[in-house]
Amino acid sequence: MIASLPLRIKLTLPFAVAMALVLAATGAFVYVRVGSALLTSVDQTLRAQAAEALPRLRQGKTIVDSDAAAGGGVAQLLTRAGAVVATSRPGLPPLLVHGDRTRLASGRSFMQSSDDLRGLSDHWRLLVQPVRVGGAHDVLVVAHSLESRHETLDRLRFEFLVAAPAALLLATLAGYLLAGAAVRPVEAMRRRAAEITATTAGSRLPVPPSRDEVARLAETLNEMLARLESAFEHERRFLADASHELRTPLALLRTELELALRRPRSAAELEQALRSAADETERLSRLAEDLLLIARSDEGVLPVRRERLSAHELLSHVAERFGARAERLGRSVSVDGDDDTLLDADPVRLEQAIGNLVDNALTHGAGDVRLTVVHAPGRVELHVTDGGAGFAPDFVGRAFDRFSRADDARSSGGTGLGLAIVELIAAAHGGAAGVANREGGGADAWIALAPAAGRTPVPALATS
Repeated sequence: MIASLPLRIKLTLPFAVAMALVLAATGAFVYVRVGSALLTSVDQTLRAQAAEALPRLRQGKTIVDSDAAAGGGVAQLLTRAGAVVATSRPGLPPLLVHGDRTRLASGRSFMQSSDDLRGLSDHWRLLVQPVRVGGAHDVLVVAHSLESRHETLDRLRFEFLVAAPAALLLATLAGYLLAGAAVRPVEAMRRRAAEITATTAGSRLPVPPSRDEVARLAETLNEMLARLESAFEHERRFLADASHELRTPLALLRTELELALRRPRSAAELEQALRSAADETERLSRLAEDLLLIARSDEGVLPVRRERLSAHELLSHVAERFGARAERLGRSVSVDGDDDTLLDADPVRLEQAIGNLVDNALTHGAGDVRLTVVHAPGRVELHVTDGGAGFAPDFVGRAFDRFSRADDARSSGGTGLGLAIVELIAAAHGGAAGVANREGGGADAWIALAPAAGRTPVPALATS
């Protein structure tokens, strides 16, 4: 039930309970202190009256003067047996009973309160003091009414019972208003957040002018909204580019099939149409695999099965795979050096990444393609270089973006996912990927990985 209450009520209730406890504790403390102070004042009055009564008795005067008697004070001089020797009120029974007289055995005076004194009503405070008058051992009893004290405490209690609820109500109302002021910026942010949709790009939550936790929360949420908008925009571009890339081979495939069925064809023409359709189907297959790999990477589940492998043998295997294609283009793919550096990596994924770099060099570059192992502090770099014109200056910064291609590469049949997949595979191994233009001309792309510990020989990779 409490969980469903508004936040300002949840903030006000503990404050009201705490305020009630504080008021109750304060009232009890004041009540006790005032009562104690009044009782102390009465005790001082009794001691003063006792100090005045003893000399008067010894001088044969009345036990108290007329002013003390008119002020509500009562005094008696009793024998140890309880008989009245002198009294300020004639006919007043002895103020001490047998139980009180036994306390005089120690010879010390004492104070006590009583509300059942014989011959007196209301509440009284007594001072009982052993004295010697005329050589006899007597008892001096001085009493003072506590009625005024009780009236004062009753009035104080009544005023507190009236004032405390009023003070609690005012404090609770003030706390409610303060809680409302505190949560008002949160409510404003909630209303604005409810209005933000996918079609209201650029909308932000209002930031309170105060530099407190609520303002920092608004700033953090606005930063989160900016990141979400960037991610959504990235996904929209990704879907648009993927749709475009899928549309092109599908359209070509459909055209080839329609042309093949439009009129009777020779066996050579049908074979050519089927080969063209097979090429577009292969392109669709590669694109689907690339999109699947990117999707799995975005979910954080890109599998990497690490093995101990030789960097030189890996590069040699990739060079062998692309050798025939390079030869048809009048170019070559070769491995420089004979470095036997070992890596802890997934051979399938790493070969795919290096293959993408070589494919990119053969598709968009020129000249011979060289694969090289370069040692850098704390890492091993696998470089793929060519002798072409290199990357366009405005392309280097976005080379690893998905579906990112240089303008002169848009008609070459690439999907723009090759370098993006290279970076994903490098990141899955805890490494990085990079591209640059060589000083002497040509492009340079590489993957940087941590070297494996030790130099244990490994078997050569199987060729396919």
